[in-house]
Amino acid sequence: MNMQRKPTTPGELLNEEFLKPMKMTQREFAHHVGCDIKVINRIVNGKSALTAEMAVRFSYALNTTIQFWLNAQQAVDIYEAMKRVKQKPKKIQQAS
Repeated sequence: MNMQRKPTTPGELLNEEFLKPMKMTQREFAHHVGCDIKVINRIVNGKSALTAEMAVRFSYALNTTIQFWLNAQQAVDIYEAMKRVKQKPKKIQQAS
């Protein structure tokens, strides 16, 4: 798997595709989904990963699927992991 550019984070998606077009603040969204503003701010700013629980809350509030949010987070996680793994282990050969 070779990713050239960093995937769009769930926070970027939330902010650019949902909050800005709806003219909704992070504070208003946090109140709507029942969490602290700091949680939303950290997700939007890429400081925290999106949890499964928050994916559920986002999906209900924004009429999306839970998987939409989890896939976005997973793409970022894989991208970051691939950057960290400098030396790839050799493949294990199966005995025949």
